[in-house]
Amino acid sequence: MIAVPISKPIHILLVDDNPNNLKVLAEAIHKCGWKALMATDGESAIEQTEYAHPDLILLDVMMAGIDGFETCRRLKINPITENIPVIFMTALSDSTDKVAGLEIGAVDYITKPFQHEEVIARLKLHLKISHFTRTLEERVQERTAELTQSLQQLQQTQLQMIQSEKMSTLGQLVAGIGHEINNPVGFVGGNLSYIEEHVNNLLRLVSLQQEKLTQSDSEIQELLEEIDLEYLAQDLPKLLASMHQGITRLKDISLSLRTFTRADISSQIKFQIHEGIDSTLMLLKHRLKGNGDRTKIQVVTQYGELPPISCYPGQLNQVFMNIIANAIDAFDELHQKNSNQDITAVPSIITITTSLDPQQQTVTICIQDNGPGMLTEVQSRIFEQSFTTKAVGKGTGLGLAISYQIIVDKHNGQVNCLSIPGEGTKFIITLPM
Repeated sequence: MIAVPISKPIHILLVDDNPNNLKVLAEAIHKCGWKALMATDGESAIEQTEYAHPDLILLDVMMAGIDGFETCRRLKINPITENIPVIFMTALSDSTDKVAGLEIGAVDYITKPFQHEEVIARLKLHLKISHFTRTLEERVQERTAELTQSLQQLQQTQLQMIQSEKMSTLGQLVAGIGHEINNPVGFVGGNLSYIEEHVNNLLRLVSLQQEKLTQSDSEIQELLEEIDLEYLAQDLPKLLASMHQGITRLKDISLSLRTFTRADISSQIKFQIHEGIDSTLMLLKHRLKGNGDRTKIQVVTQYGELPPISCYPGQLNQVFMNIIANAIDAFDELHQKNSNQDITAVPSIITITTSLDPQQQTVTICIQDNGPGMLTEVQSRIFEQSFTTKAVGKGTGLGLAISYQIIVDKHNGQVNCLSIPGEGTKFIITLPM
């Protein structure tokens, strides 16, 4: 057997200090299948309304104690009872009193002596209006919730599209740059070893000729003094060593670019987090250097023993880039604001710590700076889309919103921010292994 839901019975509170009026009204209400609640004064009516919460109140105007107007006023200022319809019962015919009652919050008037048909008709009308009002409010709330959810989904989709397009464009750009870099780097690097060998052979030949020649030619002697052969023999190996370092640096940059922009959008792969952090720091190396009055930003890495984890490497690297770049921006803004003060005594430091929790099977990356920190109201909004404290043209407000989506939605992880004004900011990223 299917249980049929039973609708809630309608309760009407009758407030009148005349027992005969209450009896007559109660009988009429019962005939309609409604439940009658009764009170003989304003105070008990207010108390009963708070716990019984009737669907409608019939309220006499002239009563001992507080009258109907005052009773209605108190009901309407109480959040628990303010939405219950109130109909005044009165023998008054003065329109001024009726207007005053309507201004207090009553929905209608019933004039004594009662006409039963009129009373029931007015009760049905206002019960129907009250029902429609509640239903409309519920529908508005439901629709508002649906629209809010749709807006959030739209914002998430927009962020995903922006992030995917950004990584795709960046990946194509870096692939082209990497190809252009690798060709000349490979050419120069390949020939550098031959140049080094040839130079060493020439220096050996000159040295041997100087030993074998018994007579010194004046023209040769002048050229030797002009080119400072001894200095040249010492400096050439150093120049070649510097060129080797430059080639190695270019190779490292190219490798960092490829590591940083690894898209791997279709599926997660095993990736060593430390490689991603190191490639990010390599690309930000130029910004970590001293900038005008700002001293060099020190980066301290405290890496734990981490195994490769399943992730989207390119997206995680983007998170590291956003957080570390924001820390650098904060140091820059701090020094601009305090350009007339000596704050170089306190070094600017970014500390990156990684650790493994074998029991929880999680990896934690902590990126902390000793910069200016953030106010509580700013900290509570930093992951909101398009929220930024930077000047126009300095930031879009999408970086941390995208970072949050990458960590939480893409990797089922967590990202939290702890910040104290004047002491610094810490981002804690937790990723499942």
